[in-house]
Amino acid sequence: MSNNRPTILIYTLNVDDYLMVEEMCAGIEEEGLLYEVKRHYFGVLEELSYNAANESILGCGIGVEGGRALMSLRNMDKGEYVFSLENPSLSQCRKLGANAARAVKRVAFHDLSD
Repeated sequence: MSNNRPTILIYTLNVDDYLMVEEMCAGIEEEGLLYEVKRHYFGVLEELSYNAANESILGCGIGVEGGRALMSLRNMDKGEYVFSLENPSLSQCRKLGANAARAVKRVAFHDLSD
């Protein structure tokens, strides 16, 4: 699948709390970029993140499975990622989304700690 819009892709699977995803989207929006969320019905988190990054025109993707989230960039090896969060707070989710946008814009990341 090829996405021809300049968006950060967020691929989800069995998400525990969709408010996590909404906060990631808000963080991306705050940085002035677009996003697209796609629900998946099979796979593993590392594949979600890897595929999202490689299918995004912007080269950045987030995978969310259960209560975990990974952010990857295009051309990273599968299983490698920039950020990994397990049972993140809503604040951390928003910062992860913002950091995905900041990776595209090539500006400094937010600290993900609360």
